[in-house]
Amino acid sequence: MNQPPDTKAGPDPASDKLDARVFKVAGVVVLGAIMSILDITVVAVAIPTFQVEFDTSYAIAAWTMTGYTLALATVIPLTGWAADRFGTKRLYMLALTFFVLGSVLCSTAWNIESLIAFRMVQGIGGGMLMPLGMTIMTHAAGPERIGRVMAVLGVPMLLGPIGGPILGGWLIDSFSWHWIFLINLPIGIVALILAFIVFPSDKPERSESFDFLGMLLASPGLALFLFGISSIPEQGTVASGKVLIPAAIGLTLMVLFVFHALRTEHPLIDLHLFRNRALTFSVLTMVLFAIAFFGAGLLLPSYLQQVRGESAMAAGLLIAPQGLGAMITMPIAGRLVDKIGPGKIVLFGVTLLSIGMAFFTQLTADTPYWLMMIALLIQGLGMGCTMMPIMTAAIQTLTHAQVARGSTLMNIINQTAGSIGTAAISVVLTNLLKDQPLAGPAIASNLDPSIAEKMPPGAIEAGLDQAAEAFGNTYVVAVVLIVLTLVPAAFLPRSKPKNPEVDADARASLVH
Repeated sequence: MNQPPDTKAGPDPASDKLDARVFKVAGVVVLGAIMSILDITVVAVAIPTFQVEFDTSYAIAAWTMTGYTLALATVIPLTGWAADRFGTKRLYMLALTFFVLGSVLCSTAWNIESLIAFRMVQGIGGGMLMPLGMTIMTHAAGPERIGRVMAVLGVPMLLGPIGGPILGGWLIDSFSWHWIFLINLPIGIVALILAFIVFPSDKPERSESFDFLGMLLASPGLALFLFGISSIPEQGTVASGKVLIPAAIGLTLMVLFVFHALRTEHPLIDLHLFRNRALTFSVLTMVLFAIAFFGAGLLLPSYLQQVRGESAMAAGLLIAPQGLGAMITMPIAGRLVDKIGPGKIVLFGVTLLSIGMAFFTQLTADTPYWLMMIALLIQGLGMGCTMMPIMTAAIQTLTHAQVARGSTLMNIINQTAGSIGTAAISVVLTNLLKDQPLAGPAIASNLDPSIAEKMPPGAIEAGLDQAAEAFGNTYVVAVVLIVLTLVPAAFLPRSKPKNPEVDADARASLVH
């Protein structure tokens, strides 16, 4: 006899609209996500300030970013198991507490070493917030409406790159660097109170044992691999001991984890999810998309500041059309994904993204800003139809019990691919700039007028032209990668998703 679908899967699927309860849950999740994602871009703007305040080099100051990323990578694999074991509400509140505590500690840093250590405390909380948020929202809305709630969760991903440089520049200029961390205290307290009130009570599963061997392989493996990859821009080459040794050890540990996970009933990261065809192609699409998009994401802010001499705040404002474009299409895409499936939406989005990004392969030292803003708007329109629909394609076909593990897996893929993309694009750009003898001095002259006085007439203009050409050629690599995303995207589902809980129940009834 058929049993009714698990009530934990969400509200009645016949109710197509997002109700007030779902919006309240989404509001709390977005508040936490905005806080953590904004913090990443705000700190990126503050690195030159840290150099001056703590009398250190850029490479060491950049560890305020790298340390956060490594802590985040270490904790993400634990999130799926911990969510099942302790419950998403309790774990989300614990993650918020770690993030806020880390923020307050960062504001008290007395040297660069203490700041890096406190950023790692932040990373422990920040690493759990996004996968937990995805899990909580999926459970609240149910699989039939996940496209729309994923669109809501995409908002902080848009606001971070736009608002971070603006907010960071304003706080540092108007107050001090301490406030880029202290601002998280009131926001975090509000988010904690709302999470306690709004999120449904936990019903954690206590049956699964913890995969200690998996943790000893996956977490340090991922962290070491990302450390090696993140060291590529600093070293300028892959053929460096600081890159190869940690990356090779990390990769070896992750390969060993794969063999272990496939032979374990309850692994830390559930690789058996790859039996799900939609999730497999979603992962392949996400890998190529994240490498291309997040890698290219560092190019335009650098171009605007280094070649055009704009401030971080001005660069953030000029890039705003990309976020505007995504805000236009993201809610529409979310609704369409729920009705016709993600396949066609993602293909359309990647095509738009490719067209917009292709414009930047023709960058010059005086490309009109209005043309760049149109291209950014097109990119944004494409992004709104791409990133969160890919996430939706992976999550919407999972059962209630699989969602936490699926969210964790997708966030690991997103973080790893993004780090690879950033490192790869940085190396390409660095090497292309090295091949242009006048580019380096011309860029430096934008930051230090005394350098400009020592250069011969016309050298600065020629150098900036060379630098712009290097940026444009680097964009060619990103465009090729984003076009390749069309291949796995063509295999994403192109029909309205079925409720996986109902499908599982139907299969069980056939057995009986």
